[in-house]
Amino acid sequence: MSKRSIIISGGELDEALTLSVLNDKEDRCVIGVDRGVEFLYYHQIMPDYIVGDFDSTKEEIRDYYKNETNVPVREYNPVKDASDTEIAIRLAMTLGSREMLILGATGGRVDHLWANVQSLMIPFKAGIDAKILDSQNMITIIGDGETYIRRDEAFGTYFSVFPFGEDVFGFNISGAKYPLKNHTLTPYNSLCVSNQIAEDSDEAVISFMSGKVILMETRDKEE
Repeated sequence: MSKRSIIISGGELDEALTLSVLNDKEDRCVIGVDRGVEFLYYHQIMPDYIVGDFDSTKEEIRDYYKNETNVPVREYNPVKDASDTEIAIRLAMTLGSREMLILGATGGRVDHLWANVQSLMIPFKAGIDAKILDSQNMITIIGDGETYIRRDEAFGTYFSVFPFGEDVFGFNISGAKYPLKNHTLTPYNSLCVSNQIAEDSDEAVISFMSGKVILMETRDKEE
Protein backbone atom coordinates (compact mmCIF):
# COMPACT_ATOMS: atom_id res chain seq x y z
CA MET A 1 0.00 0.00 0.00
CA SER A 2 1.04 3.63 -0.39
CA LYS A 3 3.51 4.99 2.12
CA ARG A 4 1.92 8.46 1.95
CA SER A 5 -1.65 9.24 2.99
CA ILE A 6 -3.53 12.44 2.19
CA ILE A 7 -6.49 12.85 4.53
CA ILE A 8 -9.20 15.28 3.39
CA SER A 9 -11.23 16.11 6.47
CA GLY A 10 -14.43 18.09 6.91
CA GLY A 11 -13.16 21.50 8.03
CA GLU A 12 -12.25 24.47 5.86
CA LEU A 13 -10.45 23.55 2.63
CA ASP A 14 -8.53 26.02 0.53
CA GLU A 15 -9.33 24.92 -3.01
CA ALA A 16 -6.02 25.85 -4.65
CA LEU A 17 -3.90 24.37 -1.86
CA THR A 18 -5.91 21.16 -1.64
CA LEU A 19 -5.84 20.59 -5.38
CA SER A 20 -2.10 21.26 -5.51
CA VAL A 21 -1.52 18.62 -2.83
CA LEU A 22 -3.80 16.12 -4.55
CA ASN A 23 -2.16 16.78 -7.90
CA ASP A 24 0.92 14.86 -6.73
CA LYS A 25 -0.33 11.36 -7.43
CA GLU A 26 2.91 9.50 -6.77
CA ASP A 27 2.70 6.76 -4.12
CA ARG A 28 -0.33 8.19 -2.34
CA CYS A 29 -3.53 7.05 -0.67
CA VAL A 30 -6.41 9.53 -0.48
CA ILE A 31 -8.83 9.17 2.44
CA GLY A 32 -11.98 11.29 2.40
CA VAL A 33 -13.43 12.09 5.81
CA ASP A 34 -17.11 12.95 6.28
CA ARG A 35 -17.82 16.35 4.66
CA GLY A 36 -14.35 16.33 3.07
CA VAL A 37 -15.75 13.68 0.74
CA GLU A 38 -17.88 16.39 -0.89
CA PHE A 39 -14.75 18.27 -1.98
CA LEU A 40 -13.43 15.15 -3.67
CA TYR A 41 -16.80 14.45 -5.28
CA TYR A 42 -17.25 17.93 -6.77
CA HIS A 43 -13.67 17.97 -8.10
CA GLN A 44 -14.01 14.46 -9.55
CA ILE A 45 -11.15 13.04 -7.49
CA MET A 46 -11.70 9.40 -6.59
CA PRO A 47 -10.57 8.58 -3.04
CA ASP A 48 -9.06 5.26 -2.03
CA TYR A 49 -11.21 5.12 1.13
CA ILE A 50 -13.90 7.22 2.77
CA VAL A 51 -14.65 7.18 6.49
CA GLY A 52 -16.91 8.89 8.99
CA ASP A 53 -20.37 8.99 10.43
CA PHE A 54 -21.45 11.16 7.46
CA ASP A 55 -23.71 13.29 9.61
CA SER A 56 -22.60 16.37 7.66
CA THR A 57 -22.30 14.77 4.21
CA LYS A 58 -25.04 15.01 1.62
CA GLU A 59 -26.90 11.71 1.46
CA GLU A 60 -26.75 11.47 -2.33
CA ILE A 61 -22.96 11.82 -2.27
CA ARG A 62 -22.57 9.16 0.39
CA ASP A 63 -24.88 6.86 -1.55
CA TYR A 64 -22.94 7.49 -4.77
CA TYR A 65 -19.75 6.10 -3.25
CA LYS A 66 -21.57 3.23 -1.58
CA ASN A 67 -23.62 2.15 -4.60
CA GLU A 68 -21.85 3.32 -7.75
CA THR A 69 -18.13 2.95 -7.00
CA ASN A 70 -15.75 0.37 -5.60
CA VAL A 71 -14.39 2.76 -2.99
CA PRO A 72 -14.35 1.09 0.46
CA VAL A 73 -16.72 2.98 2.77
CA ARG A 74 -16.11 2.81 6.53
CA GLU A 75 -19.31 4.17 8.06
CA TYR A 76 -19.59 4.67 11.83
CA ASN A 77 -22.37 5.44 14.25
CA PRO A 78 -22.32 9.16 15.22
CA VAL A 79 -22.20 7.95 18.85
CA LYS A 80 -18.57 6.82 18.86
CA ASP A 81 -15.41 7.20 20.91
CA ALA A 82 -13.17 8.91 18.34
CA SER A 83 -13.40 11.78 15.88
CA ASP A 84 -13.73 11.06 12.18
CA THR A 85 -10.23 12.44 11.59
CA GLU A 86 -8.75 10.18 14.26
CA ILE A 87 -10.44 7.20 12.61
CA ALA A 88 -8.87 8.21 9.29
CA ILE A 89 -5.44 8.54 10.92
CA ARG A 90 -5.71 5.07 12.39
CA LEU A 91 -6.84 3.67 9.03
CA ALA A 92 -3.82 5.24 7.33
CA MET A 93 -1.56 3.62 9.91
CA THR A 94 -3.23 0.25 9.33
CA LEU A 95 -2.55 0.68 5.61
CA GLY A 96 1.15 1.11 6.33
CA SER A 97 1.51 4.83 5.69
CA ARG A 98 4.77 6.38 6.91
CA GLU A 99 3.74 9.93 6.07
CA MET A 100 0.42 11.74 6.53
CA LEU A 101 -0.81 15.11 5.35
CA ILE A 102 -4.14 16.17 6.85
CA LEU A 103 -6.18 18.93 5.19
CA GLY A 104 -9.55 20.25 6.31
CA ALA A 105 -8.58 19.79 9.96
CA THR A 106 -8.80 23.51 10.79
CA GLY A 107 -11.41 26.23 10.59
CA GLY A 108 -14.76 26.44 12.32
CA ARG A 109 -15.08 24.98 15.79
CA VAL A 110 -12.02 25.16 18.02
CA ASP A 111 -12.91 21.89 19.80
CA HIS A 112 -12.62 20.05 16.48
CA LEU A 113 -9.31 21.77 15.74
CA TRP A 114 -7.85 20.86 19.12
CA ALA A 115 -9.03 17.26 18.83
CA ASN A 116 -7.26 17.06 15.47
CA VAL A 117 -4.03 18.56 16.84
CA GLN A 118 -4.07 16.10 19.73
CA SER A 119 -4.65 13.25 17.29
CA LEU A 120 -1.22 13.97 15.78
CA MET A 121 0.22 12.23 18.84
CA ILE A 122 -1.12 8.88 17.56
CA PRO A 123 1.12 8.71 14.47
CA PHE A 124 3.94 10.49 16.32
CA LYS A 125 4.15 7.66 18.85
CA ALA A 126 4.39 5.21 15.96
CA GLY A 127 7.27 7.12 14.37
CA ILE A 128 5.12 8.43 11.52
CA ASP A 129 5.54 11.93 10.11
CA ALA A 130 2.09 13.58 10.26
CA LYS A 131 1.20 17.19 9.54
CA ILE A 132 -1.95 19.31 9.56
CA LEU A 133 -1.92 21.77 6.67
CA ASP A 134 -4.00 24.75 5.61
CA SER A 135 -3.23 27.91 3.65
CA GLN A 136 -1.67 29.67 6.66
CA ASN A 137 -0.50 26.91 9.00
CA MET A 138 1.50 23.71 9.08
CA ILE A 139 1.29 21.86 12.41
CA THR A 140 3.26 18.86 13.57
CA ILE A 141 4.70 17.29 16.73
CA ILE A 142 8.43 16.95 17.25
CA GLY A 143 10.43 15.08 19.86
CA ASP A 144 13.89 15.41 21.36
CA GLY A 145 16.94 15.94 19.20
CA GLU A 146 17.38 18.59 16.52
CA THR A 147 14.80 19.99 14.12
CA TYR A 148 15.87 22.35 11.33
CA ILE A 149 13.71 25.07 9.79
CA ARG A 150 15.53 26.16 6.65
CA ARG A 151 14.75 29.51 5.10
CA ASP A 152 14.48 28.13 1.57
CA GLU A 153 12.10 25.36 2.71
CA ALA A 154 10.11 27.16 5.45
CA PHE A 155 6.33 27.09 5.14
CA GLY A 156 5.96 30.71 6.28
CA THR A 157 7.64 33.65 8.00
CA TYR A 158 6.92 32.54 11.55
CA PHE A 159 7.28 29.48 13.73
CA SER A 160 5.87 28.84 17.18
CA VAL A 161 6.55 26.07 19.68
CA PHE A 162 4.24 24.86 22.45
CA PRO A 163 5.09 22.20 25.06
CA PHE A 164 2.64 19.32 24.78
CA GLY A 165 1.44 18.36 28.25
CA GLU A 166 4.80 18.12 30.05
CA ASP A 167 7.95 20.04 30.90
CA VAL A 168 10.52 20.18 28.12
CA PHE A 169 14.08 20.27 29.43
CA GLY A 170 17.25 21.59 27.84
CA PHE A 171 15.29 23.52 25.23
CA ASN A 172 17.29 25.55 22.70
CA ILE A 173 16.55 27.72 19.68
CA SER A 174 19.44 28.98 17.60
CA GLY A 175 19.62 30.91 14.35
CA ALA A 176 16.40 32.71 15.26
CA LYS A 177 15.34 36.25 16.04
CA TYR A 178 14.56 35.15 19.59
CA PRO A 179 17.12 32.51 20.64
CA LEU A 180 16.93 30.36 23.75
CA LYS A 181 19.58 28.30 25.51
CA ASN A 182 19.10 25.47 27.97
CA HIS A 183 15.61 26.65 28.90
CA THR A 184 12.86 24.64 30.57
CA LEU A 185 9.54 25.03 28.80
CA THR A 186 6.56 24.47 31.03
CA PRO A 187 3.07 23.44 29.88
CA TYR A 188 0.82 26.29 28.76
CA ASN A 189 3.86 28.55 28.31
CA SER A 190 3.49 31.05 25.44
CA LEU A 191 7.13 32.14 25.41
CA CYS A 192 7.87 30.66 21.97
CA VAL A 193 5.10 32.26 19.92
CA SER A 194 5.86 34.00 16.60
CA ASN A 195 9.60 33.50 16.29
CA GLN A 196 11.45 33.95 12.99
CA ILE A 197 14.67 32.86 11.35
CA ALA A 198 17.33 35.50 12.09
CA GLU A 199 18.16 37.86 9.22
CA ASP A 200 21.79 36.69 9.15
CA SER A 201 20.93 32.97 9.27
CA ASP A 202 19.81 30.44 6.68
CA GLU A 203 18.09 28.22 9.24
CA ALA A 204 16.74 28.01 12.77
CA VAL A 205 17.50 24.96 14.87
CA ILE A 206 15.22 23.67 17.65
CA SER A 207 16.70 21.12 20.03
CA PHE A 208 15.83 19.71 23.44
CA MET A 209 16.73 16.85 25.74
CA SER A 210 13.35 15.33 26.53
CA GLY A 211 9.62 15.77 26.00
CA LYS A 212 7.64 16.74 22.92
CA VAL A 213 6.35 19.98 21.49
CA ILE A 214 3.83 21.21 18.93
CA LEU A 215 5.60 23.04 16.11
CA MET A 216 3.54 25.48 14.06
CA GLU A 217 4.98 27.10 10.95
CA THR A 218 2.69 29.98 10.02
CA ARG A 219 2.21 32.85 7.61
CA ASP A 220 -0.10 35.81 7.18
CA LYS A 221 -2.81 35.77 4.53
CA GLU A 222 -0.82 38.23 2.43
CA GLU A 223 2.13 35.85 2.00
